Amino acid sequence: QVQLVESGGGSVQAGGPLRLSCAVSGSTSGFCMGWFRQAPGKEREEVATFDRFSRTSYVDSVKGRFTISQDNAKNSLYLQMTSLKPEDTAMYYCAAQRPCLGGSAKNFAYWGQGTQVTVSS
Repeated sequence: QVQLVESGGGSVQAGGPLRLSCAVSGSTSGFCMGWFRQAPGKEREEVATFDRFSRTSYVDSVKGRFTISQDNAKNSLYLQMTSLKPEDTAMYYCAAQRPCLGGSAKNFAYWGQGTQVTVSS
């Protein structure tokens, strides 16, 4: 069992950066972590995830702009976002899965409460 708490969301102008953090309580041994987002009226989508070999995967729309990282010593997951666009506006969620089955949201059993990111043009 893990508990996830996101932070770092906010309002930013287009082109700006933002860094999201996810504090993880409980052991992350054997878990794969990821970030998802959901905009109003849209389905939740994978933004960036780790697989069981610690390889990263990004949705095409954020490649080259977002970076996922994990600090096991601090029990934390991060999402560094740069060159933000209005279409990045969404609620962002930290998620965990065990076993590691892949990036689909349905494979993740543990979720944080979300942190809102709003990008204005």
